Amino acid sequence: MLSILTMNVQATSRRRAEPLLRWLADRPEQILLLTETSGGEGSTYLLDHFRRAGCQVQHRHLNGDRGAAMISRIAVTDRLDITAQLSIPGRAVAATTHTDPPVTVLGVYVPSSDRAPAKVARKRTFLASLVDTLDRMPDHEKAHLVLGGDYNVIPRDHQPPYPGVWRPFEYDLFDALAAANLTDTHARLAPGNQAHSWYGRNGNGYRFDYLHVGRELRDRIRGGGYLHEPREQRLTDHAAVTVDLDLTVDMHDVFAVPPVAAPQTLF
Repeated sequence: MLSILTMNVQATSRRRAEPLLRWLADRPEQILLLTETSGGEGSTYLLDHFRRAGCQVQHRHLNGDRGAAMISRIAVTDRLDITAQLSIPGRAVAATTHTDPPVTVLGVYVPSSDRAPAKVARKRTFLASLVDTLDRMPDHEKAHLVLGGDYNVIPRDHQPPYPGVWRPFEYDLFDALAAANLTDTHARLAPGNQAHSWYGRNGNGYRFDYLHVGRELRDRIRGGGYLHEPREQRLTDHAAVTVDLDLTVDMHDVFAVPPVAAPQTLF
């Protein structure tokens, strides 16, 4: 079984990174897609622990921007050829797993935006480059693709709908994913169930975090869902999303992550 988790880590501080690391190290998933990483001490501490444990870690960020990281406990091949096609390459990570069959995993952190024209243009350009990257992907690879991360958009049928907040190009992302035969794993597992992965100051819920799979993987979905522990424990402000895929993984190739000791107190 290949298990994947994605979670926005809210540019974790060094202090918050310690309990966040303990939570992640205890998770069973072989691949972790982390979004809103940074070049700061918190993200560095988190990723360095997994590197020292023997995991493969991909992480790039540009000019102080927020980015994405992939932590893999199984052998993967880095796919810079995929992320290089995006308008902000540091906001994505990609790799192909050494599973049977091989799966390409693409994690993205879509830019957020308010009404500022420059931010809107940045987000529009990134989403257009993501759709173009999917369009250029060979059909066989797209059929064995896992796309996940913080998309920073909601679909048209989202509840609550928040009319007037979202622009047509933001909703259009989900049309493009459907056209690429990518299936929303949560919708597959819990049809009709409205999930929220982030909550605003007034308690309004939004579904920003997703996992999608290609057509050859949709019938291999065996489990998954939203995990609210990280948000409820204030490790981050987002819920995590997971999916379990019925794929052959050589367990001899899985790195065991050593437990992280709880902090010692003086009393």
